[in-house]
Amino acid sequence: MRAEFESILRFWFDRGIDGFRIDVAHGMVKDPDLPDVAPGADQATDGNHPYRDREELQEIFRGWRAVADSYPGDRTFVAEAWVPSPARLARYVRPGRLHTAFNFNFLRTAWDPRALRPVIDDTLASLGAVGAPPTWVLSNHDVLRHVSRFGRPPQGWANGERYRIRAPLDLELGRRRARAAALLLLALPGGCYVYQGEELGLAEVEDLPEEALQDPMWTQSGHTTRGRDGCRVPLPWAGAAPPFGFSPPGAADPWLPQPATWAGLTAQDQAGDPGSMLTLYRTGLRLRREHPALGDGQLTWCDSGPEVLDFTREPGFRCVLNFSPDEISLPAGSSVLLASAELPDGRLPPDTAAWLGA
Repeated sequence: MRAEFESILRFWFDRGIDGFRIDVAHGMVKDPDLPDVAPGADQATDGNHPYRDREELQEIFRGWRAVADSYPGDRTFVAEAWVPSPARLARYVRPGRLHTAFNFNFLRTAWDPRALRPVIDDTLASLGAVGAPPTWVLSNHDVLRHVSRFGRPPQGWANGERYRIRAPLDLELGRRRARAAALLLLALPGGCYVYQGEELGLAEVEDLPEEALQDPMWTQSGHTTRGRDGCRVPLPWAGAAPPFGFSPPGAADPWLPQPATWAGLTAQDQAGDPGSMLTLYRTGLRLRREHPALGDGQLTWCDSGPEVLDFTREPGFRCVLNFSPDEISLPAGSSVLLASAELPDGRLPPDTAAWLGA
């Protein structure tokens, strides 16, 4: 089987593809004895879980990397690896293994500076120790969209668990925090992954009718777990009503229904709106490409109190994110490059991030 997989890699590399996203990269090896999973086993950090994050994976990925390196140019593997810690993730991207991996430890962290800063530090230290680029991600096709997570009381969750909805959604708060999170994401060293629809500020579609649900989880759970369809609804591109340009006129309806409330959130509408989420992402990405401090490089924390994330990157860049319930003053003498919300009297409101220049 391993030889067959390597032949498949060569088949596509021969045709010029740039690389692969490896689904469930942590789960391709099983304990040959197939033991029952003991309580708490998903938190194991020794590589001895019956089917997750086992040591034998490293031999597979070493072979795959050798295949990729035998081709000219940049061929890249991206791992979807749900593991307990950045230290375990670093094993997948050390020299001779995969190139990069989604940082789900960051994704699972609560909207709380006391939780986020240690994960950022741990990520930078663990991946830096093996010479791999850190990465950052807020949402993906398996979890509740972060607009809907951030619009609820802060909640993190552990490896092997699923996010649980425990409170009503404050959509305005969720979008405000999502805008701030976007600037945090794009200001951190390394690479960023944007899940389709987050650049439009889409929330989870939590009220899909049961007859529309497609995720196998719905069937396999005996119709007790609704599954992941709410973050997989087709994107709204244009127009004022479903299917919002996703399908041409007269075509069959998309496989999941889009909510009528997405009117005004289409890519077409947001492209012309200077205050939209799409414009924020596009501006942030442009500045990230242009500013010499962004992309790879170091990060230095500033001491601005426990309810603020504040760091600098050289030359001449500072990111400040206010988690407190009150406005705070911005550093004197700095110019605002980009902010996630308006800054009344030059002060930073709650749940707002600002990029500053020297």
